[in-house]
Amino acid sequence: MSHISKFIEHNYRHFNAATLVDASKAYKAHLKKGGKMMLAMAGAMSTGELGISLAEMIRKGKIHAISCTGANLEEDIFNLVAHNHYKRVPDYRQFSPDDEIKLLNKGLNRVTDTCIPEDHAMRAIEKHMVELWTRADKRGERYFPYEFIYQLIREGRITNPHIPMKDSWVVAACEKNLPIFTPGWEDSTLGNFFTSHIIKGAVKNPLTMKSGVEQMLVLIDWYLKTSRKSSIGFFQIGGGIAGDFSICVVPLIEQDLRIKCPLWGYFCQISDSTTSYGSYSGAVPNEKITWGKLGKNTPRFVIESDATIVAPLMFSYVLGR
Repeated sequence: MSHISKFIEHNYRHFNAATLVDASKAYKAHLKKGGKMMLAMAGAMSTGELGISLAEMIRKGKIHAISCTGANLEEDIFNLVAHNHYKRVPDYRQFSPDDEIKLLNKGLNRVTDTCIPEDHAMRAIEKHMVELWTRADKRGERYFPYEFIYQLIREGRITNPHIPMKDSWVVAACEKNLPIFTPGWEDSTLGNFFTSHIIKGAVKNPLTMKSGVEQMLVLIDWYLKTSRKSSIGFFQIGGGIAGDFSICVVPLIEQDLRIKCPLWGYFCQISDSTTSYGSYSGAVPNEKITWGKLGKNTPRFVIESDATIVAPLMFSYVLGR
């Protein structure tokens, strides 16, 4: 056991810290038995540079499919091409509306303490994506959002990365050819761009971008094929659509299609949501038993903490660091 793992086991003995250890051990045990893992990722994890640890998890075969917001898909690429132009604002809690307007006028889109530069990030990638979208449109081809991003990477359109390529989780996923499901992709920056180019007429067919229902069809096929040989676990960062979309594939198969399939074989969520507010994102894992997603014997954990702190530690433990 390496330094980080030893530190975690020695110091993290109670409360959320102990749950982190238990969940990490169960994650490793799940993989050791031949299990696979679905990662569901909400929030602004890519701008939080989770790729530094997540990319290695993907490359080492610790994650086998991803469901994430469109923002996480694109912001990993934005960071890759424009990191040197990002601006950190550690005093953001003291910002007035006038301070925010100043950032807006400078083309700096704030995500908590980090500002994404509009011109160097979003608009720089937009021109490439428009070329890929219009090419597919003219050919009558259709792709999922992540497939267009993989084209961007594989065609060498990222020529001057600002961070090491090894720290990009999307690049790692591309190398492994992992499926990336992005439910609600339309609310992302690139989703907004795509919609605008439909209106402008650059892209003629809105169906050039495959739909959420089509993503669910592919997810069903992936789950059925994968679960025939391996138990599939579910590791969730945050809540919202990224987790809700992917986890419900099991009751869809069992209850709606009437096809027998295994339940999720492991569940862990890093959450800062509060159950008593009526939040599904903050629901305890036992509630998922009533929906036919988890079984009574499924190893299940909730770590109520900051994912930017917890996830890299768990990933380090699973990687044996």
